[in-house]
Amino acid sequence: MGLRASMERDPKVLVMGEDVGKLGGVFRVTDGLQKDFGEHRVLDTPLAESGIIGTAVGLAMRGYRPVAEIQFDGFVFPGFDQIISQLAKMTFRTQGTVRMPVVVRIPYGGGIGAVEHHAEAPESFFCHIAGLRVVSCSNASDAYFMIQEAIACDDPVVFFEPKRRYWEKSPLDVETDPGSTFSSVVRRPGTDVTVVSYGPSMPVLQAAADAAATEGRSLELIDLRTLSPLDLAPVLESVRKTGHLVVVSEAPRESSITGDIAARVMEEAFYSLAAPVLRVAGMDTPYPPSKLEEYYLPDLDKVLDAVDRVLAY
Repeated sequence: MGLRASMERDPKVLVMGEDVGKLGGVFRVTDGLQKDFGEHRVLDTPLAESGIIGTAVGLAMRGYRPVAEIQFDGFVFPGFDQIISQLAKMTFRTQGTVRMPVVVRIPYGGGIGAVEHHAEAPESFFCHIAGLRVVSCSNASDAYFMIQEAIACDDPVVFFEPKRRYWEKSPLDVETDPGSTFSSVVRRPGTDVTVVSYGPSMPVLQAAADAAATEGRSLELIDLRTLSPLDLAPVLESVRKTGHLVVVSEAPRESSITGDIAARVMEEAFYSLAAPVLRVAGMDTPYPPSKLEEYYLPDLDKVLDAVDRVLAY
């Protein structure tokens, strides 16, 4: 719906990628768009991610707003060079003369029983690259509004879409303007432990907060939504209240976004912490075969164990 709304509003918005046209995408996110907007605005591309991103860069230089789909997370790396060498740097290179209003949509994360290269969480790679905005939605309403804000943005945006949340349904109020969705938001107020995450892990945090409440523990949940640049103000405000922080992500722990959050909270709110910051993350291994992914992904028990440990410190 968000893609369609942007295409209806602006004829310069194009959708491109492998099987996004006639098939409607492997997850059917673009279903019906080629039929309604034509083959010149919804383009089926060859199986060549570097070509998809490079073409999007060229289209942006000609005044278009391309939305490029990478079919699965693990396939983005053939296009990685174009993203970091051209897309991220073009505006800086031209001192703002050339803008890059390109959205790169990447279905990511595990939980669907996929094979190798189809269930990765590579967002930390992109957060390291200056010149890119990196965002992730955790529910249907955010997906609707965030994709429109990303398409309207003059900066390149890497939009990570949690694939195991594609078919979840929730109320959607399209009439109420939510304001900027490029910011963190408190999903659930609490007083004992601040728990921070984004994208596919947010429902896990909601379940953990419900379970913790039965034991008299109050968790404050924060959805980052924008991973780069980080909007850390709500996290710092929460930590100054609770004194405890747990950061959750499917991505491997080593050199990750969770480590950056922990370091910045240590720098800016150290004297408010009553315990070390704990992280619940994917393992520092390649993503496992699907039968083992339940052991790899952060789940209710892992989050509650971290909550127990920070409170017991």
